[in-house]
Amino acid sequence: MKRYDVCGIGNGLVDILVQVDEQTFARLGFEKGSNQISDEKEQKRILEILGASRAVMASGGSVANSIVAISQLQGRAAYISSLGDDRYGLHFENEFRQFGIELANHLSLGQMTGTVAVAITPDGERTMRFFLGAAACLGPQHVNEEVIAQSKYLFVEGYLFANPASSQEAVRMATKVARSSDCRVALTLSEPWVIQNFGTAIRELLPAVDLLFANEVEACTVTGATNVETAFEKLRTLVPDAVVTAGPRGAFVRFDGQEALVPAFPCRPVDLTGAGDMLAGAFLYGITHGYSAQESARAACYLAREVITRVGPRLSSGAAEYWKEGLAQSAPGR
Repeated sequence: MKRYDVCGIGNGLVDILVQVDEQTFARLGFEKGSNQISDEKEQKRILEILGASRAVMASGGSVANSIVAISQLQGRAAYISSLGDDRYGLHFENEFRQFGIELANHLSLGQMTGTVAVAITPDGERTMRFFLGAAACLGPQHVNEEVIAQSKYLFVEGYLFANPASSQEAVRMATKVARSSDCRVALTLSEPWVIQNFGTAIRELLPAVDLLFANEVEACTVTGATNVETAFEKLRTLVPDAVVTAGPRGAFVRFDGQEALVPAFPCRPVDLTGAGDMLAGAFLYGITHGYSAQESARAACYLAREVITRVGPRLSSGAAEYWKEGLAQSAPGR
């Protein structure tokens, strides 16, 4: 029996959210609502101005959010990433320990953990600066072969293809270990720009992928299709199984020879952040716990609805109850 349902590999980041007044924000010299990448020196300056000691911190990253969802649903999960030995890495480590998630690596000495600095002004605008930090150093040395071998699925984050070459090497190594250990491989494409810029490396990996997660734009980008229906059909030639989300239409699902369009649950979105992460995590939980693909997708769509009707990339509580509610719905929107 496998020890873990899913082992994720991705960029481990810590969101640092600070509410600031207009005077403090002016010191940053940023355009409101902008979203850019920082280097280490600039990120330290930003955090000093924001007064990071007053911040609300949350460990995250795309696949990390999915792994948290699996844990919240009472699944058994592990996570591979590169984190620094600073206060942010310790926060990430402690938070994942509280979730019951196995961190497969030690913190890297002398490295600054990747952070997302978020300045929230009184008008509700969010201005963000990203710094990958230690996450950009993810390499083969971080790949815990034993943890992967003891997992039912390895879940790979597409953003890793945009990291330095060592991260792509880590993905290839982790995938090779999975294929030799009766561990299926799942991949999320993350963003259209990742495919546009690193499509060759992604397509080289696809023959080793069992299950692909994508939204409709990503699916069209990787297949060259002009609509989601055609993209979903074309994916058949690239990967055995796929889940393609199509916003309010729901999710196109192909798994173990069965296909379905699982409708979304109507709602009024507040914050779309994390919807795809939740859906992927919940779907992986379902198929590793004896639920059919259609049941897993239905409950996953319900959980995704719960995420986007509040602020933040994941649920603070109640995931297991929402899973049951989603399964109990005979028709979305009921």
